[in-house]
Amino acid sequence: MLLVAPLSDDDLRAQHDPLMSPVLWDIGHIAHFAELWLTQNLDGQIRFAEMPGMYNPFEHPRRVRGQLIYPSLDECWAITTEIQQRIAAKLGSVDWGSDAPLLRDGYVGHMVLQHEYQHDETILQTLQLKRGAPYPAPRRFGVPAAATAPAWDAMVRFGGGEVTIGTDDRSVAYDNERPRHAMVVRPFRIDVTPVRNGEYLRFMEAGGYRRREFWSSEGWAWLLESGVDSPKYWSQMQGEWYSRTLDLVRPIDPERPVCHVCYYEADAYARWAQKRLPSEFEWEVAAAWDPAAGSARRYPWGERAPSQAVANIDQLSFDTSPVGAYAANVSALGCVDMIGNVWEWTSSDFAGYHGFQAFPYPEYSEVFFGTEYKVLRGGSWATRSGAIRNTFRNWDYPIRRQIFSGFRCATDD
Repeated sequence: MLLVAPLSDDDLRAQHDPLMSPVLWDIGHIAHFAELWLTQNLDGQIRFAEMPGMYNPFEHPRRVRGQLIYPSLDECWAITTEIQQRIAAKLGSVDWGSDAPLLRDGYVGHMVLQHEYQHDETILQTLQLKRGAPYPAPRRFGVPAAATAPAWDAMVRFGGGEVTIGTDDRSVAYDNERPRHAMVVRPFRIDVTPVRNGEYLRFMEAGGYRRREFWSSEGWAWLLESGVDSPKYWSQMQGEWYSRTLDLVRPIDPERPVCHVCYYEADAYARWAQKRLPSEFEWEVAAAWDPAAGSARRYPWGERAPSQAVANIDQLSFDTSPVGAYAANVSALGCVDMIGNVWEWTSSDFAGYHGFQAFPYPEYSEVFFGTEYKVLRGGSWATRSGAIRNTFRNWDYPIRRQIFSGFRCATDD
C-alpha cells in the first residue's frame, strides 16, 4: 500500500513496459493467490496452482495484461480486505499438526508471504520503468556512508573440497533449493565485492561495448540488436555519466555496485577483466560455507535474521548503498554484500538439483528448468528480508536489465 500510494489511477492501470504487468494486476494477483492457497487449498489438497481468471499468469501472460479491464485501487483494497477476513476465519480451523506437506511447519503461509514479497519487488521494477514523471519514492530510511577499505579490489580464495549446497528446509525454502546435497567444488577465487560503478566505467572507457573480443556470440548478437552502450538508466550529460534510481538522478557513484546490467554485459566485463562469472555453486560457497566449522550458514553473516541493520534490503531505502557500507554483511570466506544491494548473475543455467521434487506445483520452478534462464543469487535493495537466504535461487532471461542486477567475478585458482 505504501509503494503504490503516490500513483495516479492512470499510472496504476498503465502497462509501462511490455516486460511488466500493470501495477493493478500485481495487486490483484497477490490477493487472489493468497485466497487460493489460504482458503481453497488450506486443507492440504491442491485444487488449483493458480486462481483461474484475470489474475492467472498462464491464462494472461504479461504481453496482454495491459488490455484487461481492472477495478479501481479502492475496489482492489476492498476485495483484498474481504479476502483477508475470509483467510483469518479459515486459519483458525486449520490442523497445523497435520502431516500434509502443505501445512507442516506452516509452509503454505510462508509461501504466500514470500509470493507477496517477490511481487513487491516486481512492482518496483515496473515503477523504475514508469513512463512520464519519475516515481516519487516514499523513502523511509537511508543507507550508511561508504566504508574505507583498501582491500575492496581483492579476491578471496576457496581451497576446494566437499561442501553442502541447498537446503532440506520445508518450512520456508522453495522446491528448487532442495535437497541439500554434498558436492566437491574445485579451488577458485572470487571478488570480495560486487563490481562497482567505477570499475565498470573503466570497462566502458576501454571500448567494452565496441570490442567484439569481450562478448560471447549470443551476447554480441544481443548487443548489435539492442544498440546499448551503458547499463540501463545510465545517461551522459556534458561528458559526465549519471544514473537514475526512480526519482533520484545523480553522477555515477564509483563506490556503489553497478546495477541494471544483463547477463551478457556481466559476462563481457568479466572477459575484459580476464576473469569469469562464478557458477551458482561457487557463489553459494562464497556466501555460505564456513571452512572453520565445516558447515554452511543460512546467511553470509551467520544465523541472525536479515534486517536493515545488516544489509541493504527491505525496499524502503529505494537505492543501492556504497559497497561495504554494512560492516556485518561479510561471509566466513570474506566476501561482502552477498545479500542485498544487487542480485548477482552467475554462469549457471537454471536446473533442478539431483533428487529434485516439484512442490507444491510444477509451475513454480520445474517448467522453467533449461538453458533459457540464468541463475541470479543474493537479493537486492528491493528484496524483502523474508524472501532471501544463501540458498535462494532467482532466475531470468540473460537479456533482462530491468531487474536490480549486478555481478561479481571469479577465476580458477
